[in-house]
Amino acid sequence: MSTNGRVRLYERLPEIYRIRDDELDPPHQLRQYVALVEEAYGAIRENIESLYHDLFIETCDEWVIPYIGDLLGTSHLSGLAETLRADVANTVELRRRKGTLGAIELLTHLLTRWGVHCVELRKNLVWNQHLNHQRPDKGGDPPYGLPPDTAPADVPREPTVRHRPIRGGTMTLRQPSTLSLLNTPFDPFAHIVDTRPAAFGNVRYNLPNLAIFLWRLKAYQAWASKPGATTVQRIAATSTSPATFVVRVEVHPLAEPVTLFNISGFKPERQPPVVTEIDEQPGPMAAARLTEHSTDAHPEAYVVIEPYDETNPPPAAQETKVGLHLHVPNSQFAEEHWPHKTEEYWSIRGANLCAWEAGLQPELEEQEVAIDPAIGRIAIRVDTRAKANALRDHLLLTYTYGAVGPVGAHPQLRDEAPKTLNGKATKVIVVNAHKNQTLNAALTAAMVSSTPSVIEIQDSMTHEVRVTDLKLSQSLIIRAASEKRPIIKLAEPLRFRPKPGAVRDENLMVRLEGLFITRGKDFGSTADTPLIKKAALRSLEIIECTLDPGGAAKLDGTRSKIRRSMTLSTVSAGKFTSPEIIIQRTISGPLRIDDSYELDLSDSIIDAGIGDGAEATFAIAGTRTPTVVPGAMPNHVGPPTRVNSITVFGPMRVKDIDGSGGIWTQRLEVLDDQRGCLKYSYFSGDADRLPQQHACVSAPDAELRFTSETFGHPAYGQLAHTSDFRIRERGPNDDAMGAFGSLQEAHKWRNLQIRYREFMPVGVRPLLVPVT
Repeated sequence: MSTNGRVRLYERLPEIYRIRDDELDPPHQLRQYVALVEEAYGAIRENIESLYHDLFIETCDEWVIPYIGDLLGTSHLSGLAETLRADVANTVELRRRKGTLGAIELLTHLLTRWGVHCVELRKNLVWNQHLNHQRPDKGGDPPYGLPPDTAPADVPREPTVRHRPIRGGTMTLRQPSTLSLLNTPFDPFAHIVDTRPAAFGNVRYNLPNLAIFLWRLKAYQAWASKPGATTVQRIAATSTSPATFVVRVEVHPLAEPVTLFNISGFKPERQPPVVTEIDEQPGPMAAARLTEHSTDAHPEAYVVIEPYDETNPPPAAQETKVGLHLHVPNSQFAEEHWPHKTEEYWSIRGANLCAWEAGLQPELEEQEVAIDPAIGRIAIRVDTRAKANALRDHLLLTYTYGAVGPVGAHPQLRDEAPKTLNGKATKVIVVNAHKNQTLNAALTAAMVSSTPSVIEIQDSMTHEVRVTDLKLSQSLIIRAASEKRPIIKLAEPLRFRPKPGAVRDENLMVRLEGLFITRGKDFGSTADTPLIKKAALRSLEIIECTLDPGGAAKLDGTRSKIRRSMTLSTVSAGKFTSPEIIIQRTISGPLRIDDSYELDLSDSIIDAGIGDGAEATFAIAGTRTPTVVPGAMPNHVGPPTRVNSITVFGPMRVKDIDGSGGIWTQRLEVLDDQRGCLKYSYFSGDADRLPQQHACVSAPDAELRFTSETFGHPAYGQLAHTSDFRIRERGPNDDAMGAFGSLQEAHKWRNLQIRYREFMPVGVRPLLVPVT
């Protein structure tokens, strides 16, 4: 037995015994004897430490949570462990505030982790004065009755419209920032009584009603990314402005429309707690709230402009309070921050930029920034060509967008890069475009490495990749660093294969993690040209990636063409027998994979959209024609497939299938329908050929609806509340079917109903209103 490792029990012995042990011949006899019981001693020590941790709700194991709740008399809930832990941990605090708005908001946030804002609708009812006792001052100073916000910039903004609804006076059309709040969670205007029955998602202004507005989408922030398109437009000078250049910026790195979100301003240390305030909600920005000097607008809650030294990397990602950062080059805009306490270097405006600056009234002024948050466009006017070129070449953006959950490539927390792989130490190769470290050089280094390589991309920039034919002798991992979302533009389809003449690793593996992979300008133009064309490996793992499926919305309302993500024929498998393709928490386009592979899908969306003809593109199918009995299922059969909580847009055709939690919006055809079983799934009912089923539903008996089926939309793939309740609540683990079942939203809705019955004041009727 080796004695080089640390022996804790031996180290606890008095030093005199350890000295004598060193003097023995041979030495370390006592150490070797004690090492024999070290494993048992360590297990006892870990057990005692675990028992100590189980005494506290913050550190206890998941199974201990209901037992601690029993000590407080807390009724049992089910769902995500983090929400159950928070619910028990705050039991005493919530009971002390029982019946208050703050308690309801905090309780809702703890159980869901969503943004939440409560409004007592009786306070928003129109106020009519008695003619014999007129009190014009009680309606507020016409036309609004909202006191001006005169607090200094460094003092937290008072949420004036939160508790002071406009119940008298008239509305004016000259203050769009205030009008933009109409029919929102922060609506300051009075409404007439609505006596209709309470309905999910509808606001009923009545005396007993409490509206609970919920922001369910998650806001993700991409730090210091390069805009998708930045162009300079020369315009004629005017009598009011000598500026002659406008810089047009597409926020999305791929120059696609994107809805800009703000981030949550929830501060748990505030007492009493206020989860979501106006201009700090984790939802889409409103253009009217961005216009500087407009009444009640608050652009500094959404936008920040900061110079950076373009010769050095930008500052690392940090906790930020706004949704959009403009990092401008310091060489032309030194010390020109916005907002600034004393100087006004910039001005901000929310606008409609569908026609860029041509339709703006009034025209852009010098160093004015117009932002269209609905489509993700920015227009900046400057007075010199040098400033315009500096913005075109060096402007970086930190922007926030929304998504349903962690499916696809998003900037989120990740574990550290693995130090070993298949029992071998890994070589970590760092890529950072801000430091001129290219992905092409890293891929070249990985191909000549004699040990497994981990390429970690530590930025959210766009990488043009031309090294696409990867001949490997060792396994390879290409991953995004924590809270980064790099975009990889390919010149040609990716090909993974063993290196000729090298000793082949029998467990040769490639893993892609956290990457947004799309096509470069020189990529094949046909829809059949895939992103990944060869995988002669033991396994190809695609985890938390987006293989650009196309189908994104355009400004004219149409959608781009669906593009294939993967084509793997029998020849692509090489000499490996039944190589495995593993796809987890990923968004992908159509897959053409032969039955010589094995496919494992979990928590993913496969989007084939609708083709130009009457028949949809196959989401999953094979590339070759198997031998089948005449009259049986037609050509192009995909591989044996295992599924767990997936959403498939388009028909799917595989050899055999097994799993649970799937949603197939169109026909599913299984060649060997005598093998495998599908559980807790939804089928289209369009002449499906299925294996055995358990607890499944199909159309038209069960209606399926999505909030959006368009790739790139914030609510892409989100189940609508109008879907059949069995789809939303009778999937695996009594939760939703489809790719987002792991979010356990059905448990969240049920937990809210249970807690509201305990904490809601008598006579108050809660109305749940999802905002996103």
